[in-house]
Amino acid sequence: MLSINVAVLLAVIVVVRLRRRTEARSRFDDKLGVVIVLALGVLIAPTPLGQGILDALGELVGGFSRAGI
Repeated sequence: MLSINVAVLLAVIVVVRLRRRTEARSRFDDKLGVVIVLALGVLIAPTPLGQGILDALGELVGGFSRAGI
């Protein structure tokens, strides 16, 4: 039996969509892209990878706020 991780499948879809040409996209196409990326974020967030990304972004933002940027 073949098992496909939904997060990996969505990541592949995002990469394929980003490699396409950016000309002549419709509003529906843009909205669909946003929904796919949000779904990917929701699936990755509770994983150790998602927690690592959150910690790294927190450190980055904290560094900017301490620097007064």
